[in-house]
Amino acid sequence: MSGWDAALYLRFQQERTQPARDLAARVQSLKPAQAADIGCGPGNSTAVLREVFPNAHILGIDSSENMIAKAQKEHPELTFRCCDARELEGGYDLLFSNACLQWLPNHERLIPLLMAKINPGGCLAVQMPMNTEEPFFRLMVEVLSEPRWSGLQPSEEANATLEPAEYHAILSDCASDFSIWEVKYYHLLPDHKALVDWVRGTRLRPYLSQLDEQEQKELTAELEARAKPLYPIQKNGGVLLGFRRFFFTAIK
Repeated sequence: MSGWDAALYLRFQQERTQPARDLAARVQSLKPAQAADIGCGPGNSTAVLREVFPNAHILGIDSSENMIAKAQKEHPELTFRCCDARELEGGYDLLFSNACLQWLPNHERLIPLLMAKINPGGCLAVQMPMNTEEPFFRLMVEVLSEPRWSGLQPSEEANATLEPAEYHAILSDCASDFSIWEVKYYHLLPDHKALVDWVRGTRLRPYLSQLDEQEQKELTAELEARAKPLYPIQKNGGVLLGFRRFFFTAIK
């Protein structure tokens, strides 16, 4: 994935890392010798794995050179490599992925491919956003479809998920045991601008890359203005962003 901004992504480090902590807690009883963090980003999720599995050899991989450079700078004691998840060679006791697989297409093939890289008895642990119904994300789709912005090319990256029942069917064919579940987080952000900043580093990023600086300001200003009636100011002055996330753990 090109054009990722590690600093912008980490503006909400606590909120983005909490699901990784929750997922790692579900597999903490494992004792992996070899583990890989798929889509490690700036290394925050890899650091979580190091805390939970101090005796494991852990590799963080990401297809963004910017993210890998940031990860290596922030966590020099850990091992990182710029690599596509589909090109990772097998032999792992744990494959861990926090908010990454939605950027890769064809999950019907991708998940069995990842399971094939796991040692017998090993685990694939995954978290992906499923938040398209959140008002702000629906607003993004609406604005980007309007005449002013409709000429922007859709992202070539997948940024999509299947339905939970479809993952259940996929895992039924390639895992000896598995669990699926959802969590909806509520993130208190400081203001409506922060809502826009949240997506600037992820979902909105491919569209902004097609605009000049002035157009970027106009698009983000429009999103911020139109978000205000959707997200009332809370008593403490912030705005509350709901974020639904889907999880599964699968044993080979």
